[in-house]
Amino acid sequence: MKNKIIIAIMCVASMSIYSQKVQVAKADKNYNKFAYVDAIKTYERVFEKGYKTPDMLQKLGNAYYFKAELESAAKWYGELFALTQDVESEYYYRYSQSLKSIKDYKKADQMMAMFNQKSGNDNRAKLANAQKDYLAVIRKNSGRYTIENTGINSEKSDYGSAYFGNRVVFTSSRDTGGLSSRKHSWTNEGFTNLFSADMGEEGALTKAERFGGTLNSKFHEATPVFTKDGKTVYFTRNNFLSGKKGKDADRTTLLKVYKATLEGDQWTNIIELPFNSDSYSVAHPALSKDEKTLYFASNMPGTIGQSDIFKVAIKGDGSFGTLENLGAPINTEGRETFPFIDDKELYFASDGHPGLGGLDVFVAKAQENGTYNEVLNVGEPLNSSKDDFGFIINNSTRIGYVTSNREGGQGSDDIYKFKETKKLECEQLLAGVVTDKKTGAIIANAKVTLMDSNFKVLKEAITDAEGKFDFGLVTCDTKYYLKTERPEYTTVETPTITGKETGKTFVPVELEKSKCEIKVGDDLRTCFNITIIYFDLDKSNIRPDAAVELSKILDVLKENPTMEIDIRSHTDCRQTAKYNLSLSDRRAKSTMEWLIKNGIDKSRLTAKGYGESQLLNNCPCEPTNKSNCSEAEHQLNRRSEFIVTKL
Repeated sequence: MKNKIIIAIMCVASMSIYSQKVQVAKADKNYNKFAYVDAIKTYERVFEKGYKTPDMLQKLGNAYYFKAELESAAKWYGELFALTQDVESEYYYRYSQSLKSIKDYKKADQMMAMFNQKSGNDNRAKLANAQKDYLAVIRKNSGRYTIENTGINSEKSDYGSAYFGNRVVFTSSRDTGGLSSRKHSWTNEGFTNLFSADMGEEGALTKAERFGGTLNSKFHEATPVFTKDGKTVYFTRNNFLSGKKGKDADRTTLLKVYKATLEGDQWTNIIELPFNSDSYSVAHPALSKDEKTLYFASNMPGTIGQSDIFKVAIKGDGSFGTLENLGAPINTEGRETFPFIDDKELYFASDGHPGLGGLDVFVAKAQENGTYNEVLNVGEPLNSSKDDFGFIINNSTRIGYVTSNREGGQGSDDIYKFKETKKLECEQLLAGVVTDKKTGAIIANAKVTLMDSNFKVLKEAITDAEGKFDFGLVTCDTKYYLKTERPEYTTVETPTITGKETGKTFVPVELEKSKCEIKVGDDLRTCFNITIIYFDLDKSNIRPDAAVELSKILDVLKENPTMEIDIRSHTDCRQTAKYNLSLSDRRAKSTMEWLIKNGIDKSRLTAKGYGESQLLNNCPCEPTNKSNCSEAEHQLNRRSEFIVTKL
């Protein structure tokens, strides 16, 4: 009897396991069809009955991960790793990302370190390894935005804003009756349509209503971008046009970017772009400032990760150029998506770059050649531990919108209004003015060359009618050289270091005439920057250093054969006034004799001593012939001057 009972229990257990396997197989079918809501319900029900396998826990974690419900994903990936760690490296990455959603950054970093060990050559691992202090960097970039709920959100998903005149067009799965009541098995929400809201002066949104008429279909529409004249729109839609639905080899309807034009108040001529395909998705278009380049996200062949950002030229005839993957450092093996262009800055969402959790908003500034060198996380509060994406901003007001599923929201995704209060990067403007050193007059048409610390030429500018030059944006806290040139002036190189904070570095540059303009009464010593001709105490002989300076006077006289000068010699106050007058006269005569000896006609020279009668400082000695002044101060008075008396 006992054996029969044991056999009966075994049969019941076997039947239970069989039943659970059947239910899991059914859930797997839903999972493979992206019906994550139904798949999750079954997986969790089976788990509660004690059944679990690594494959089931992977899919359960993935289902929540793909639905962007990362807190739940963290729970089930945790169950997976408690059961086994013999999983593909990607699960270490997904678990790390999910742990960030619950702000368990310590464990998230541990999982990322394991991902780095196991993943081989994955750029996400390299970035994480290279940016181990990413949280400190994000903190530094934080606090630059004020952010608040826009007030037009529903209990469903609202996301993907775009400017359209004085309105904002956005994506929503809100129930409004009709076609929108159809549910999508991935999210269990209605298919998304385009809506619009009026935009107030400070960015407040009101009066949300359905937008676009024929732009909306019975499938998903999302993320439009409009030309500035409001007559052309590029937007995302499921693979559906003219009543026909396209599918890939797995019978899945993917995403495409479409174009439409406005005629009157109707959107017409809806066409798909030529680089779409039934085999991959193209989504989330964005336009460059000049509207000559279209950016978008795609998982087409050649993509680095799960989705990359691409760009393509829009030609004058409306056709398109060659597709270009933005590559590194923008794209990673993760998701890069929702691009937005603000002048030279590319904003995008990514879970491949180190962030706070889920998708974060990042920015990269284009260089002169169109490439990108650095990707920066824009920080909190715009980014959170959840998904943050769909960033747009008005370049003038610095007011914009971002989508997030952060805590405190109204629906699964909400649109938030923000205002940027401080630029992310330090921005320095470098400018200056060029003037004449002697007269202070402005110097127009001077050539100013900007060079780096290694004297590599970066930019050139010509001073305007006000003597001003402007090199625009340069790097903060960086040493530069300004080489300034102008005919008839001596070229100068002026070193400067730009400020550490956002602002303007202004550099005044003074130029000296390369040839002094001499007039009667000028002192040649001053005009030609000649060092004072010094004499030793109580001596009148020409010192070697004085001979070097006298050679400069000699050259001036030879270059100007009609010039005549008066040599004036002075002494300090020591000794009697009579003695000093005689000494200075001997010095003047000694200087004149040196010039005559070296080829200057005597008729062009006069010489006179002034003794101590014209001291340059407060160092008199009378009546004691003694002074408390230093030797250097006394030597300043022992000098010669060369005054032009005739030209």
